[in-house]
Amino acid sequence: MGFEGLQLRSLIKKSGELELSLAKVKIPEPAADEVIVRVEGSPINPSDLGLLLGAADMTTAKSSGTGDSIVVTAAVPEPLMRAMAGRLDESMPVGNEGAGVVVAAGSSSRAQSMIGKMVAMIGGAMYAQYRCIKAADCLVLPDGTTAAEGASCFVNPLTSLGMTETMRREGHKALVHTAAASNLGQMLNKICLKDGVSLVNIVRNAEQDAILRKIGATYVCNSSSATFMDDLTQALVATGATLAFDAIGGGKLAGQILACMEAAANKTAKAYSRYGSTVHKQVYIYGGLDTRPTEINRSFGMAWGVGGWLLFPFLQKIGPAEAQKLRERVAAELKTTFASHYTQVVSLQEALQLSNIAAYGKRATGEKFLINPNKA
Repeated sequence: MGFEGLQLRSLIKKSGELELSLAKVKIPEPAADEVIVRVEGSPINPSDLGLLLGAADMTTAKSSGTGDSIVVTAAVPEPLMRAMAGRLDESMPVGNEGAGVVVAAGSSSRAQSMIGKMVAMIGGAMYAQYRCIKAADCLVLPDGTTAAEGASCFVNPLTSLGMTETMRREGHKALVHTAAASNLGQMLNKICLKDGVSLVNIVRNAEQDAILRKIGATYVCNSSSATFMDDLTQALVATGATLAFDAIGGGKLAGQILACMEAAANKTAKAYSRYGSTVHKQVYIYGGLDTRPTEINRSFGMAWGVGGWLLFPFLQKIGPAEAQKLRERVAAELKTTFASHYTQVVSLQEALQLSNIAAYGKRATGEKFLINPNKA
């Protein structure tokens, strides 16, 4: 029995134009260790937007056609085309993760055991009505779990768990997180509260502060406040946090965090050192909400580091057995610690409506879209 369905595609042409469209694709027969999943939920995460929209200027977006034939185009500014060089003229499927029901399976016992089960998946190309995927890349969800509940099983939950795991492995005792009122940030707060880890949250406004206080956050610092640097330093003294995960990326924030970590370390230092504190201070940039260059004003001695951090290299580093333990924790706490909430559920066709692109393209805190490719 063959399956055929729509798949959302993103194409950047050498001419400097982004094109979003829906393609009808035939699903191959599953190999022995593969399953075919009818996708019923896939979130639009910031990491998906990077592939979906590329470097296009969406204020130039235009739409043509209707229904399954809808096409959205937008201009990619010339200075940004170099960054898109690796994907030019290649129509790319989108969607890192999702959930749905297994409707067919290969011959292996593992694949066969999943038929009819609701599973979460990771592996790309999830903005599609059907997905053929290895059984090993699926997580069978507890009975009674909906696709919406399981759709965000991987990226945000495993990223937030990866942060606390990195903290332990690198010898830190507390964390700092920016853009902290996000869906991921709220998960990280729940993990830290449950695991007894001190967490310093950096937000941009009072509304985001209130979101985190409501779920039990103790340390929340508003970067738009006149007392931000003092507030952050005090929180770092109280927690001893020397590791930060930064979703902002651009601007001065990473450097400000290191400066406050240095100030906090000096408040408890036993002796003066002209080279600064010997306590290692680390900021990992894992997002790019601010696309400006990262500004580092070195006012924090020599024991510091700024680097990049991504989920998949981290999972490869810790190995399959340890990664599976994290997955199992996500499944066990799916409706509590790792619950995701969506402001809108859209079909593939609705995901390409200009008004919806403008809404989810803002990446606004508290506004998360879920695509249900099989929504009528």
